[in-house]
Amino acid sequence: MHNDTGFRITGRTVLLGLVGFFGLIFAANAVLIWLAVSSHTGTVVGSSYKAGGQYQGEIDAARAQAARHWTVGADLVRSGPGATINVRVRDAAGAPVSGLSMAARLASPADETADVVVTLIEGEVGRYRGIAERIAPGRWMLIIDADRSGDRVYHSESRITLR
Repeated sequence: MHNDTGFRITGRTVLLGLVGFFGLIFAANAVLIWLAVSSHTGTVVGSSYKAGGQYQGEIDAARAQAARHWTVGADLVRSGPGATINVRVRDAAGAPVSGLSMAARLASPADETADVVVTLIEGEVGRYRGIAERIAPGRWMLIIDADRSGDRVYHSESRITLR
């Protein structure tokens, strides 16, 4: 007499194993795709064609900025959950530059929805200050833009780390 009570692989076992394996792979891929799409759109510019057309204007603006020989210094001081951004602007002769419309943007490299825009207000002549109410610790891009009469006269991008 043959008494076989051990595990046997049948056609049904193989089918259930394959369906379970590929079902798990499909579910993992679906979760990873959802996380990737919901955390970053992947869009850097809305239209590559328009961005390419504006490239020469960016080169001209950078040359004009370099010809001004301005000295711009910025510091960021942490205060609780926020930060204070201080910017000093001096011309080629070392005199403070006044009358600029300045803005700073703390841009997250991972999530554009976390970006914080701060308007900088001139206090003392040539010194601009703004407060970011809430800013998470981590790596950020500090982007500073200055306009005069609607024309951009200064632009900089710096990588910073907030603790």
